[in-house]
Amino acid sequence: MTTLVTTGDGNTPLSPEELADLIPNLATKEELNEWERENILRGREWAASERTSSVDVISDQYIRKLHQKMFSETWKWAGQYRHTEKNIGVPVHQIRERLVALFGDAHYWIQNNTYSVDEIAVRLHHRLVFTHPFPNGNGRHARLIADALVMKLGRPVFTWGSATLVEQGEARKRYLETIKAADDGDIQPLLNFARS
Repeated sequence: MTTLVTTGDGNTPLSPEELADLIPNLATKEELNEWERENILRGREWAASERTSSVDVISDQYIRKLHQKMFSETWKWAGQYRHTEKNIGVPVHQIRERLVALFGDAHYWIQNNTYSVDEIAVRLHHRLVFTHPFPNGNGRHARLIADALVMKLGRPVFTWGSATLVEQGEARKRYLETIKAADDGDIQPLLNFARS
């Protein structure tokens, strides 16, 4: 089993069993970040080339497949919903129910032009992060889902603060603050940050 520490500000702690499912032999958080970044780039390429509609993006099958593409060379549990409780996210037994409700809401928002395309994608992103369906990688996955959705709906991908949000820094701090504001019912800071 690895002794790699994955905790930090805004990071989800992994259980010993989840950490044991690390595929490569890595010793530091920096090595893990770099390894995951390469894996995520392949996931991003898949999302950009995948011939799907916006309806397909907002589905259980797509979000699990994208997570699998993003982390399949890093974690054995890539693409599988979590089985352990975390310091954030809904209880494990609520994950599928919350996602079904989210997919229904997002389809409704699109069909009825309830919000702008950007706001639909940002709301989808926020609720995915809030639900926290996977053991790890939820923020990166939710941002890529939002990017895939806006692309399918004819808009450019988001800039997400024009900085890496994985490493500690001002951009990550601002991102986490906007997530907290959305948790408290104010989506506007996250919507602004997505295009900053």
